[in-house]
Amino acid sequence: MQNQFEINREGDVNSSQQRKNWLNTLDEKSIAVLKADEDTFMKQSMSTPCMNVIVDAEGCYITDINGKKYLDFHGNSIHQVGYKNPYVIEAIKKQLDELPFIPRRYTGDIAVTAANALVDKTMSKDYKVLFTPSGSAAVGIALKVARKITGRHKVISMWESFHGAGLDSISVGGESIFRKDMGPMMPGTIRALPYNAYRNLMNSNCPQTVARFSTDYIEYIIKNEGDIGAILLEPIRATDTHIPPQSYFQRLRELCDQNGILLIFDEIPTALGRSGAFYVHQNFSIEPDILVLGKGLGGAVIPQAAILVKTKYDRAEDISLGHYTHEKPAVGCAAICATIKYIDENGLLDHCNKQSEFARQCSKKLYNQYECIGDYRIAGLLITFELVKDRSSKEKDDELTEQILYYCLKHGLSFKVSAGNCITWHPPLIITREQLTFAFAVFEEGIKQCNLGRRI
Repeated sequence: MQNQFEINREGDVNSSQQRKNWLNTLDEKSIAVLKADEDTFMKQSMSTPCMNVIVDAEGCYITDINGKKYLDFHGNSIHQVGYKNPYVIEAIKKQLDELPFIPRRYTGDIAVTAANALVDKTMSKDYKVLFTPSGSAAVGIALKVARKITGRHKVISMWESFHGAGLDSISVGGESIFRKDMGPMMPGTIRALPYNAYRNLMNSNCPQTVARFSTDYIEYIIKNEGDIGAILLEPIRATDTHIPPQSYFQRLRELCDQNGILLIFDEIPTALGRSGAFYVHQNFSIEPDILVLGKGLGGAVIPQAAILVKTKYDRAEDISLGHYTHEKPAVGCAAICATIKYIDENGLLDHCNKQSEFARQCSKKLYNQYECIGDYRIAGLLITFELVKDRSSKEKDDELTEQILYYCLKHGLSFKVSAGNCITWHPPLIITREQLTFAFAVFEEGIKQCNLGRRI
């Protein structure tokens, strides 16, 4: 009988058979560092033990201890402008020389400039800003703002969602691996099924029908539960790239406006151009009341997050919403300014959309050739391939997914596996056509080798 850890796939417990096979290919030097790491750090699902040792990260690549390069489509979703971006690095060095830290109760030009740069990228330019050291902390502040403004403590969030690892953020998150053994969660959290869950349950190919059905249920919760202060969701689910239609978000906006509810969008891994628009919600022509940002905000260097709150809700002057040590982070703000300027001056949004179209063409070709690709979903450079045993039954093929992951790693391509059977790519916005071509070639060869070349 298999141990429960043996049957879990990559990303769950870091100890699958494929992971063990991979570790057996590493040299003694790598194994020694991995052993030292495991002896030093607490083990945790999806993180430690680690799979390899890297010594460099630059542009679109990471380099391991033996000098092998991997085209990195994972990057913890922070490398929109690439690793070690020289423009960002120079801005950070300059800020370190001029003003490395701003004590609480003081400010500096760089903090004001960074906040305004984020607001200027919104459609309405009608937001106030708070900085935090992490995305999870930013989600916590967003929930506090909603309680303060509405006087209500209940929040609707989505099953399968992820909003950070803090106790408040896992309370509203939808992934059980973060809540397991944690005991009582924050009260007032109500989870709805996300758009993609209704799509699967209804087996419908009509996005508008699915959107209407799923938002009807949210309206039902609002009417029957009462005391709802906020609706929190990822407008595009980062880990497996589910993309509701515009009608879904327009209805959410209407429901919130009609019932005095604040709409909170968590765009921590997906903003700053990855979706093809600077902010994800701009693809759907609505604005949230609160926008949560993080990850790539620090230019793949500085841990940095922020929340943007509609100006009319700037009414919490009698309480401390954050009061963080790095409340006006000089170095983080320099990274924010440099990242935004680099995206603008290098036309990375337009570049993203051109590369996205190429990725769509390549994905369609693979979908038409290989039965194991049950679906592919693309928004900008948010890309997911869903692998199945049979398209008609849509049964997940977790084993094939994991095999392809390790085949691709062996041949120099790194990416994330989500939901067991989803291969998810988050390429940097600086990705080239040649690099994407390489990635698709490795991926297709992985399908051939691991799936015995099964074609349609």
